[in-house]
Amino acid sequence: MSGIRSSDAGATRPPNPDALEARIALRIARALSERSDELPHDITERLRVARMRAVERARELRKFSAAPAPQLQRGGAFVMSGPPSWWLRLASLAPLALLVVGLLFIQSSYVDQQVRAAAEIDAAILTDELPPQAYSDPGFAEYLRSPHSVE
Repeated sequence: MSGIRSSDAGATRPPNPDALEARIALRIARALSERSDELPHDITERLRVARMRAVERARELRKFSAAPAPQLQRGGAFVMSGPPSWWLRLASLAPLALLVVGLLFIQSSYVDQQVRAAAEIDAAILTDELPPQAYSDPGFAEYLRSPHSVE
């Protein structure tokens, strides 16, 4: 082969952002832990109080983020975060229900149209001068298929 590698052994992949963030956090935590013994007592107490406040604030934020909050997306769509409520699920089934009702209406009107067409044919047969038994005669069907001249 002339200088072209067929494998990706030399190619570098971009690091995973979560893994990179975790590594940096561990390095910072280790450095702070190593130097925490050197700090004076008043500074460690202020840091402890600040840490407790930060933990409490984080708990409050988690409570608020768990509640569904309406949000306006880029396209103007109104989106609620969190699980959908029962009325939203019911409203999403409304188009399906309307579709089913529409299909049932179309089917019933189609059946009614077929019944009316059959009734018209039956009325034409019964009001004709020809007796109904003539229509069942095989010769009559052949007579209708053959060209004949009406004089």
